[in-house]
Amino acid sequence: MLPALKHSFTIEIKVDKPVVVSNRNSQGKRQLIPILSGSVYGELKGHVMPGGVDSQFVDSAGVCRLSARYALQVEQGTVYVENNGIRIIPEEYRDQLFGNDMRFFDELLPSQIYFRTVPVFEVDSPELNWLTTSIFVCAAERTQTGVKLDIYKVV
Repeated sequence: MLPALKHSFTIEIKVDKPVVVSNRNSQGKRQLIPILSGSVYGELKGHVMPGGVDSQFVDSAGVCRLSARYALQVEQGTVYVENNGIRIIPEEYRDQLFGNDMRFFDELLPSQIYFRTVPVFEVDSPELNWLTTSIFVCAAERTQTGVKLDIYKVV
C-alpha cells in the first residue's frame, strides 16, 4: 500500500532579522534566525512560544539546509518541535542568497521554491502522543514576516 498524506495542522511563524554567523560564497552562509511568535491551527490550536531559532546553512550551490527548534503552546499542552529540511530556489537567484537584501524572494512564487521539512515532536501530555507515533512531513513557504508550515501526517 502506498502512503498518503493527511493535513494535520498549520504553523505560522514570525521571525526576527537573521544573525549572520559567516558568509563566504565559496564555503557557504551560516545564519541563525530568531523565532518570535506565531499561531497554530487545525488539529492543534495554540501559539508559537518565543525563544526558538532556525539555524540555516546555505551551501555554495545555494541549497539551504535548515534546522529549527521551537515550542508550541496548544490546548492540550506543550509541544517541542525539531524541524529539519531544505529550501532550494531557482538557479538564477542563488547568488543573491549571499547578499543582505532578500527582497528578491518577493518576486518568487511559492511553486518556484522547493521548501520541505520533516518535523519531530516531543510532548508533555498523553493527549498529544499521536504526534510521537507517526511520521510527519511539511510543505513550507516564506511569508512577509516569517514562514508558513503545513504539517501532514503520513498515513
